[in-house]
Amino acid sequence: MSSTSPSSIFPDTPIRPPFDPELAPVAAALREMILPMTTDTLAPTREAIERGVPGVEPTDLTVGGAVKVTEVQAAGPQGAPDVTLMVLSPAAGGTGLAGIYYIHGGGMVTGNRKFAIESYLPYVAEGKAVVVSVEYRLAPENPDPAPVEDCYAGLVWTARHADEFGIDADRLIIAGPSAGGGLAAGTALLARDRGFPSLSHQVLSAPMLDDRLDTHSSRMLDGEAVWDRNDNLFGWTALLGERRGGPDVSSYAAPARATDLSGLPRTYLDCGSAEGFRDEVLTYARRLSEAGVSVDLHMWGGAFHTFDVLAPHAAIARASNAARDEFIRRAIEK
Repeated sequence: MSSTSPSSIFPDTPIRPPFDPELAPVAAALREMILPMTTDTLAPTREAIERGVPGVEPTDLTVGGAVKVTEVQAAGPQGAPDVTLMVLSPAAGGTGLAGIYYIHGGGMVTGNRKFAIESYLPYVAEGKAVVVSVEYRLAPENPDPAPVEDCYAGLVWTARHADEFGIDADRLIIAGPSAGGGLAAGTALLARDRGFPSLSHQVLSAPMLDDRLDTHSSRMLDGEAVWDRNDNLFGWTALLGERRGGPDVSSYAAPARATDLSGLPRTYLDCGSAEGFRDEVLTYARRLSEAGVSVDLHMWGGAFHTFDVLAPHAAIARASNAARDEFIRRAIEK
């Protein structure tokens, strides 16, 4: 990885909006609990994610038997290992269902196919969709283009095997939060440029889109809330190494660099006003709209990154989750 120091690229700390009153104490508590992302903390952070929250039962992926869990191996990118996919389908069966291809978050460096998938389980349990979650290779051990190519390989497998799981291949939705949202956006660009498969929607929740770290919001959090500028620098450098911020970065790795956003599916985008990804999300939404793509954009005032998952009790989180749920339910209805 690059030895770039945060102080060399962040000469100052721009002002940020205040945190929502319900979120402010949560942001402070989380910063005490969550380790900053460094080479030394990467392994324990991954281990903590694998263990889950102490005292909290792991999510029942079967939702009491309503969901069938199937693990499959898809052919990986040329010369690379197979890609593991977790398929969540209604236990009662079904045909012509929407397919939701889910890509987990984790800053490009942590997470797994089960990470933060809870919000997508109800669609399966209700018999309205099949969810396919991809286990992509993580950086820095597997730098770009490994993660996005793994995601694309899994999407291709999903489209080609749609009938086996009751998926309507014409109703494929790609979705992901944070780094998963960035990878979803990159995978959607790959699918468009390679001509397969067709996607009906993309759901990008506070996506990680821009490696250049030159926006106001990308610099305004230093040791605050979740995924501050130092964590973001670590994640992008893990993925791209010395190329980070330079001219030789693909738009599939950093979708904010794409010069042509036409021909992409209807898009849901959200972010908090007090998170580092704010400006790149707003710019991406505008540019998608200028390219003729239908965009639903939500910015939540005073929200930090992943507030909707980490503070679900807050009124603003309930509103955010309801807005996304409503969009997805419209997308999966026949």
